[in-house]
Amino acid sequence: MDILQQISDQIVLGDDEKVNELTTTAMEQKIPVKQILDEGLLNGMNIIGKQFKEHEIFLPEVLMAAKAMNTGMELIKPSLLSDNIPMKAKVVIGTVRGDLHDIGKNLVGVMLKGAGFEIIDLGTDVTPENFIETAKAEGAQFIGMSALLTTTMPVMKEVIDQIRKENLEGKIITLVGGAAVSKSYAEEIGATAYCYDGSNAVEYLNSII
Repeated sequence: MDILQQISDQIVLGDDEKVNELTTTAMEQKIPVKQILDEGLLNGMNIIGKQFKEHEIFLPEVLMAAKAMNTGMELIKPSLLSDNIPMKAKVVIGTVRGDLHDIGKNLVGVMLKGAGFEIIDLGTDVTPENFIETAKAEGAQFIGMSALLTTTMPVMKEVIDQIRKENLEGKIITLVGGAAVSKSYAEEIGATAYCYDGSNAVEYLNSII
């Protein structure tokens, strides 16, 4: 069986040791790292993303697959950097100020990373200034904000208002989500997109890149 297919299969199974072993072998065979990334690691996570969306698997399986993918990514990362192979885009994510919930946000990060995006995770209780300053400093085109509490949702509007104030509309695209957030609220505050889960975020970003 093709070794890249084997890497993909082992990611789906969440076997990080096998992924480590196979990725090392693929690199020793001088398979281009971009090919290992696309046809092995990302292909496996794409399958996981589809299975999760269809409710065929659940959070533990996604996290195991992500751990396996990260194992492979660590091996090929130095070569990706030296070959100047870019990820799809940079996405700054975080749970907004006053909110310490991170399970949903973490899952979105896992799914986006697995789809080939570079994730800058600011964690929880993130201020509007931190979101925007990080995006500018990192050259990130996307900011993803999560809120579980209705009391913290207005912080999302603060971020969007500040983006407008600094004339960054169009340069920084805002995605909002979380248990408290709805599509209508996203439209009300002027967010670029409402993403209800990680798979939906991947679909949206892939559709506009």
